Amino acid sequence: MSVAETVIEVRGLRNQFGTHVVHDGLDLDVYRGEILGVVGGSGTGKSVLLRSITGLITPAAGSVRMLGTEMRGASEAELDALAERIGVMFQDGALFSSLTVCENVMVPLSNVEGLDARTREALARLKISLSGLPWNAGDKFPSELSGGMRKRAGLARALALDPEIVFLDEPTAGLDPIGAAAFDELIRGLSRALGLTVFLVTHDLDTLYATCDRIAVLAEKRVLVTGTLDDMLEVDHPWVREYFLGPRARAARDAIAAGHGRE
Repeated sequence: MSVAETVIEVRGLRNQFGTHVVHDGLDLDVYRGEILGVVGGSGTGKSVLLRSITGLITPAAGSVRMLGTEMRGASEAELDALAERIGVMFQDGALFSSLTVCENVMVPLSNVEGLDARTREALARLKISLSGLPWNAGDKFPSELSGGMRKRAGLARALALDPEIVFLDEPTAGLDPIGAAAFDELIRGLSRALGLTVFLVTHDLDTLYATCDRIAVLAEKRVLVTGTLDDMLEVDHPWVREYFLGPRARAARDAIAAGHGRE
């Protein structure tokens, strides 16, 4: 049996804002090709963890190694090279409102040497198509799109540089059940088809059941436990038991088992 390759290694992470400590001694491994769902109660720092790993926040202590690069102390050239190997989709897409969808997706491509304008546009429209948007969505502005379409546009931009790892921050938040289920299916399909590693922050139980290979639970300022959904059912911790064994969890589990999630 082959050993899974670790593409993200977090050790002893501490995040602190003033006197408020969000994470303390947090350890986490993410393996190549998996979809890891990160869950936790309000205030446990799920999005803060994502931003720490991607370099958008500098931790107070600890280390983050991603794709072989130690983030702390890395040179600007090393960080630039790493940025081309990852994609990030923030809540609601975080698109530039003054640019069309196609222009938004072209932004990461603008720094790639040797690509003329026509090639950049063709690549952008390919990623828009991969995200499941209709053919004419590329010419629309974000304000002309529904919430679900903006999220797909944000995903298209995250995929612009053919990343190895994609970070998704609450990708189904605010979507209706049908739209959320379709987005879950899209994430799962893209991960398998493109060999993506997906780091997925969510509170959505249906998303966990439909897409994730493993789950990391944030509690008590650290990663309390990691494992499969079945593993979560055996964890003797009040929040974990309430979250994974409560009525909503049972409904999500039963719906997936019956082959029709989010009904």
